[in-house]
Amino acid sequence: MELKKVKEAAYLTAENHQRYRAILRYFFIQHERMQEYIYPEEVYNYLKSTGDFSDFEENSLYLDLDQLVRWGNLIPRQEMGSPRTIEEYKKKRFRYQPTPYTIEFERLLIEMENRNESFGGALERTQFERVYLLLQELKSVVIKEEAISDEKASHLWDDLQNYFRQIVESTSGYIAYISSEEVEERMKTEAFLAYKDRFTRYLREFIRAMQSTSEQIKSLLVALSEKKMTDFFRQVHAHKSKGLLEEPTDLTESEAFVEYIERWRTLQKWFRSSQSFSKSESEILLDRTTEAIRKITQVVQRMGERNQNFRSRREEYLYLADWFSGLETLDDAHQLYSAAFGMDHTRHYYIDQNPTDNLYTATWECEPMAFETKPMLRTYRQRRTPGAVIDRSEKRKIARELYLKEKQLEREGIERHMRDRLIELDKVEIIEPIVRQIFLSWIGKAMGQEDQIIQTEFGMRVKVIMKEDRIVLRSVDGDLDMPNVTFELLEDKGVTDHA
Repeated sequence: MELKKVKEAAYLTAENHQRYRAILRYFFIQHERMQEYIYPEEVYNYLKSTGDFSDFEENSLYLDLDQLVRWGNLIPRQEMGSPRTIEEYKKKRFRYQPTPYTIEFERLLIEMENRNESFGGALERTQFERVYLLLQELKSVVIKEEAISDEKASHLWDDLQNYFRQIVESTSGYIAYISSEEVEERMKTEAFLAYKDRFTRYLREFIRAMQSTSEQIKSLLVALSEKKMTDFFRQVHAHKSKGLLEEPTDLTESEAFVEYIERWRTLQKWFRSSQSFSKSESEILLDRTTEAIRKITQVVQRMGERNQNFRSRREEYLYLADWFSGLETLDDAHQLYSAAFGMDHTRHYYIDQNPTDNLYTATWECEPMAFETKPMLRTYRQRRTPGAVIDRSEKRKIARELYLKEKQLEREGIERHMRDRLIELDKVEIIEPIVRQIFLSWIGKAMGQEDQIIQTEFGMRVKVIMKEDRIVLRSVDGDLDMPNVTFELLEDKGVTDHA
């Protein structure tokens, strides 16, 4: 048995072990709450809130994270979306996931309950259906359609958490699996062609099952707010504090409520996108699965083209070899070689001028052309002949009038949907496509503002109010399923209320 050096344990005895242990402790806590990928900003806010690292700088955090990645304690994953700030554009934006070694080390150090958790690498579509059925049952309990005992409430909560944990473990392991270099190298082998159809079909069936179930789960999660879950959490804590079949929990009611709410938020954030981060984990999972199918298709296509080229060239070489073997003299062989492969040690000149569009015209059939060469000097500048000044004022005037007319039509379209300085999308019966595009651009600009207030192109300040429910915005070119949004006019400079 080969015993290798465990470099993942280096953070326990390093010089800055206090910072490393504090960082990985936060990753372990979030892992126990089933939040696998953490942003550096979250870690920095946690360290500043502890009080022990009040003078800790953010640049030092990035250095510590890089060191933990080199030791194998963290796995970085780069975000491929559009940057939100200039700083994010200048530097790569990563999220980090703790490795299994780190999780097991931290579990032993804080003497948590024995729970054997490991990363899987499979996708089980029925897990989403089970979570959906449990959320349906939970909704009937929360809205008082069905009364259950404290014991059943606790079992319902545990089942929901267990199935959700299985989803997180299997999907996180799956993403790590398909993103590894080992899988990419395996895709390039001939043996991969034997099961690529089965693997692709497996991924596509999972995408269809997840797409049909995740939207239903989102609608249930929207209806189950934290306020509505209070009585249910109280029942769960009442049963767990009794300690009938296991040791009673040492957490107080307020501490237990914080843990329940954090786990519920993690479940919400996994399926629903938030304002802080544009995509949820379920949406990222769908994107990565679709990307895996695209990668498999490209690899198979390249392998097919390579094999086809190899077979065609092989037949050509065999034909030429047979041809060469049938020649009687060396001069005939030289002539055949020059016709098949061309002349050795020749110089070729390339110009960007084509004397004819006929592909079958021989070179000696074309007329001679003059080609001007430019000196290879840094100080050389091509002479430019002065041109006449053309008056384009009339074209600019026409373009300006068209632009103003277009803006006037957009302004009138917005005015038609405004009532008492408010535009409520749930009360709009049908909307013009250009006005819908304007409203969507307002929502996109407001997502980057902390107070959700934007300055529009019409010279007014608008507050974008996002609601929890969803609506279907109807238009002449189709329907759009989107969150319910209300636009409140704060300062009117260009749009008036429509009576």
